[in-house]
Amino acid sequence: MGSYLLPLGAVLIWSINTVVSKLAADSISAAEIGFFRWAVAAVLFTPFLLPSIWRQRADIKPLLPRIMALGVLGMVIYQSLAYYAAHYTTATHMGIIGSLTPMLVLVLAAFVLGQRLTRGAVWGSLAAIAGVALVVSSGRPARLLSEGLNLGDAMMFIAMLSYALYNILLKRWPMPRLATLQLLYLQVLVAVVVQFPLYLLSPKTGLNAANLPLVGYAGVMASIAAPLLWMKAVQTLGPGRSSMFFNLTPIFTAVIAWAALHEPLAIYHAIGGVMTVGGLLLAELWKTPLRKPAAQARPGCPASAG
Repeated sequence: MGSYLLPLGAVLIWSINTVVSKLAADSISAAEIGFFRWAVAAVLFTPFLLPSIWRQRADIKPLLPRIMALGVLGMVIYQSLAYYAAHYTTATHMGIIGSLTPMLVLVLAAFVLGQRLTRGAVWGSLAAIAGVALVVSSGRPARLLSEGLNLGDAMMFIAMLSYALYNILLKRWPMPRLATLQLLYLQVLVAVVVQFPLYLLSPKTGLNAANLPLVGYAGVMASIAAPLLWMKAVQTLGPGRSSMFFNLTPIFTAVIAWAALHEPLAIYHAIGGVMTVGGLLLAELWKTPLRKPAAQARPGCPASAG
């Protein structure tokens, strides 16, 4: 049971951060908070982790390309793109699009990791997709065919695709010589370096009383606590099972956005939320393989020589 608290805690923190992202859209530029959050995390981590990283620099050097790829996918594209999306869509929509991650992880895991799909995972993902379509179309899914996604929704989809790939690579590229905190710290440093030029070139709002708490939450909770919980979850439960907890994102985010931002809740939000939670339950409880393994030769029957 304790293992499930890892992805649950991470998803709850990120759901709150989705609302924080929407609040930040009116008080600080996306490039600024995207850079400051990682700078805060780097400053807090450095005194404790830099000495051990330096001692292991010979072991880390050949891993740098993989660490850089993980940092860009999981820290820059995924977690920073949401700040741009918040200018064009609602926090509720951002949260519900996040529930597409399990489907994306399952598809990528099947092709990249060779994991066998279960019927619950497939039907659960389809239920989540239907729920997302219902919500982002404001209860009229046919609109998506004629109008497509708005810019903010499209940005969030790219962010979730990036994070799905991050989850797969995190499992595919084990780094046993690095502790989880060390790997997270190195990815944070990658995010700081990559975000810095964008920060320099963007218009500046500056830190003030209105946005400092938002930067603090993003820098400590969303940039340190949540990724640490998530990396532990992927290592313990695997990317497929962990990612199914993203199906809870719409519920968490919609309720928090309703309470903090007064975003309206409609019946299609409730139906879409129930469908995503149902998808999570299907994936966790229905373990029948999608394809049955090849039948073994019956006793007494000679194997074919081929």
